[in-house]
Amino acid sequence: MGDESVQATNDDASQCKRYAVQKGYWKDPYIQHLVRCGERRAPEINRGYYARVKGIQLLLDQVLEQTKCACQVVNLGAGFDTLFWKLKDENKLPDVIVDFDFRAVTSRKCQYVKVRLPLLEPLKAACGDEPVIIEDAELHSSKYHIMWADLRNTAEIEKKLRGVPNFDFSKPTVFIAECVLVYLHHEKSSELIKWIADSFSSALFINYEQVHMLDKFGQVMVNNLRGRRCELEGISACQDLQTQKSRFTSSGFDDAVAMEMSEVYRYLPADDIHRVERLEFLDETELLDQLMQHYCLCWAWKDKNKIGLSNLQLKT
Repeated sequence: MGDESVQATNDDASQCKRYAVQKGYWKDPYIQHLVRCGERRAPEINRGYYARVKGIQLLLDQVLEQTKCACQVVNLGAGFDTLFWKLKDENKLPDVIVDFDFRAVTSRKCQYVKVRLPLLEPLKAACGDEPVIIEDAELHSSKYHIMWADLRNTAEIEKKLRGVPNFDFSKPTVFIAECVLVYLHHEKSSELIKWIADSFSSALFINYEQVHMLDKFGQVMVNNLRGRRCELEGISACQDLQTQKSRFTSSGFDDAVAMEMSEVYRYLPADDIHRVERLEFLDETELLDQLMQHYCLCWAWKDKNKIGLSNLQLKT
């Protein structure tokens, strides 16, 4: 499998998010400056992305509240994610946000930020008098960094983070991965997870990914991706919810919770679910149910400093 095929999944996911935003599933005025308008997506896909975005948001917001934003966020395989700008608008910016992805992806993202004022001006405003430096396919500032790295190379990740002046390994740090670890060989993802557990005294890992990949519907998903030259090298951790949790607890994290997205969806705010379900009519929900049952949200914590990471929950 070539890295180009994996990078293409970023474009596809980003276009799905932009289409869902256009349809009104959630607000994101910044994604239009990073992602071109794509083709129409099915309502089932839009609802799935809505649950994905909102589930991660609920968990992250709790950490920001617990720490009073005195924390860090590392977005692994971030692609064209707009988290920095969304949190700035909500006055919830943590001490620093770091995006990691392939150089080909960070190069494009940095160029868009450089030339599109709706992206650049809010970043400059957040940094005050501190400079925003964009060069060599990376962006560096006092609040936000975009850096290229190969997630299969944990030593490279560590070197990059230690080279960031305002990144502090002693601070609570949230790691986010959306359909990223599944493209890494299990040994490589385990190495990355273990390094995080060993290096941070308070860390939360939020992982959105496939699950139940061994059943009939799961095999259809695998074959569809294989047809796009995307081999799921980390599929062994996607057998069920237990394997999703154990990949973290066997690598140094204190504990983990994993939920099918069908369950996550039920925990989202009822009034917003009611609004979302009126956006597009679904004749029947069988496909949506199958999709929701084959993706999961897993969060794992290492909380030596007892800041309350074990208390996170989706119930609102």
